[in-house]
Amino acid sequence: MSLLGIDVGTTGCKAIVFDLDGKVLGQGYREYPHIFPQPGWVEMDSDAVWGATNEAVREAVARAGARDPVKALAVSSQGEGVTAIGRDGQALAPSIVSFDNRTTAQSEWWERQLGRRALFAITGQPLHPMYTVNKLMWWRDNDPQVFAQAWKFLCYEDLTLYRLGGEPAIDYSLAGRTMAFDVRAERWSADLLSRAGVEAERLATVAPSGTIVGRVRDEVAQELGLPRAVAIVTGGHDQPCGALGAGIVAPHVAMDATGTVECITPAFAELNLSDAMLESNYSCYHHVVPGMYVTLAFNFTGGSLLRWYRDTLGKQEREDAEAAGMEVYEMMIGLATAGPSPVMVLPHFTVTGTPWLDPYAKGALLGLTLATGKGDIIKGLLEGVTFEMRLNLEHLGRAGVAVERLRAIGGGAQSPTWLQLKADIFDRPVSALSVSEAACLGAALLAGTAVGEYSSLNEAVGRTVHVTRTYEPDPEMAARYDERYDIYRCLYPALRDIVHRL
Repeated sequence: MSLLGIDVGTTGCKAIVFDLDGKVLGQGYREYPHIFPQPGWVEMDSDAVWGATNEAVREAVARAGARDPVKALAVSSQGEGVTAIGRDGQALAPSIVSFDNRTTAQSEWWERQLGRRALFAITGQPLHPMYTVNKLMWWRDNDPQVFAQAWKFLCYEDLTLYRLGGEPAIDYSLAGRTMAFDVRAERWSADLLSRAGVEAERLATVAPSGTIVGRVRDEVAQELGLPRAVAIVTGGHDQPCGALGAGIVAPHVAMDATGTVECITPAFAELNLSDAMLESNYSCYHHVVPGMYVTLAFNFTGGSLLRWYRDTLGKQEREDAEAAGMEVYEMMIGLATAGPSPVMVLPHFTVTGTPWLDPYAKGALLGLTLATGKGDIIKGLLEGVTFEMRLNLEHLGRAGVAVERLRAIGGGAQSPTWLQLKADIFDRPVSALSVSEAACLGAALLAGTAVGEYSSLNEAVGRTVHVTRTYEPDPEMAARYDERYDIYRCLYPALRDIVHRL
C-alpha cells in the first residue's frame, strides 16, 4: 500500500505518492497564477487551483503505477486564503489569499473592539489583516451579495477534501490561521464569529489532524486514477505539515522552509502566549502532532524573490538554462557572487512577515553602483531573505523559543550553496533531508497513521525522515556575515517611514 500527500500552496500544487518507508513512488506539480485586480489585492481562481490539483494528483498516481495502490491521502494547505462557495459547491468569487492587503480596515476594527492582547489570548494569533476572518468581513462589508449567497467559506484544505468527496473539514492547525478559532477550547470562537457576523455552520467542521473524514468519491477516483474508497484524512497548515515531514517532533529543532514564503517553524509542548511572543508578532497554535504547538517566523517574499528575478531580469538565464538542460534557479544561484554581496536587499516585496507584520512595507535594493553585476544582485537576494530569518531567530530566542539546529525543506533545500549560506548567516547547523518536499510527506504520514499503517507519528517519522547532509557554519564566513548583519538590522527601522510615504 502507498500514501498520497497533497500540498496546495500559494503558487502551485504538489502531489506525491510515498511508500511506507517514505520513498517517492510518483509525483506531480502544477502552477497557477495570482490575480491582481487592484493594487494591493491578490486573488486566486480556486477552480484553477482544483484543476491543477487534479492534474498533479493524476501525474503522481500514474507515475507511481498500480503496484502499491494508494490507501489514504491528506492535504497540506496554504493558510488564510478562503473561497466562498454556494450550495452547489461552486465558487462565488475568486479566493482572497494571505498577502492580499485589502482587509486593513477590518483588522483595525478588531483593534478597536477587542485589542491585540485579547485576540491573542483567544486565538494565539497576533492581529493582522491576513487572517481569514478579516476576509469574510471584507465580503460582508464590500460584496454583500457574495457574503449572503455563500453556503460555506472554505480554506484550501477543507475545500480540497470536500471536492474529493469528504465532508468540509478543517484541522486544528489550519483553523488556527483563521483568527476565529479558540486555541485553548479547540473550537470556533462563538464570541469572535458573532462579532464578525459569521455563523459557525458556514465554516468547515473542526477536527484534529489525522482524522478520517470520508472516502474519495468513485467518479473522482476514476478521474484521478485512484483505487476505490481511498480514505480522506485531515492534514494541516502547510508549515506544521512540513515540520512533521522534516521530523520536527521535539523542541529546539526547527524546520526552515524555502518556498514562496520563507518560514522557520519550531515546535514545543506548551502554549506560549507571552507578551514577548505577541510583541514580535509570533503566533502560537496547534502542531499537526498531538499535544504540541508551533509558531511561525516568516518572510512573505521568501523564495518569490528568485522567481521575481527570473521573470523580470532573468531572460538570459532562462535561455541559458534551457540550452544547458538545467533548472533555471540552479543556473541563477550558480551566478551568485562568492562571499558577501556588496548589494543589500530588504526582502519586503510583498509586505513583511514577522517580526514586523507591516502591511505598508516595501522592498529595497541598496548599495547599487555602475559596477553592480547580476551575480551581486542574485547573492544579495539570497542574503536578504536569510538575514531576515536570522533576525527572527533572535526574536524567537528572546520569546523563550530557542532554536539550536534547523532542517531545510522546499525548493531552496535543493541548493547546497544556499544551505551553506544559511548555516553561515544563522551560525547554526542546517541539515538537508532525503525528501525536500516535506509538506507532502507530513500529510502522507498523517494519512498513514490514521489508517493504521503506523502506530504513531513518532514511528512514522523514525521510519521515513532521514538527514542526508548537515552544513556546519564556516567560522571565517560567519564572522564576515556578522558584520553585514549589523548593517542589515538597521535597514527596516531606517527605511520604514520612507516606504510608508511611497
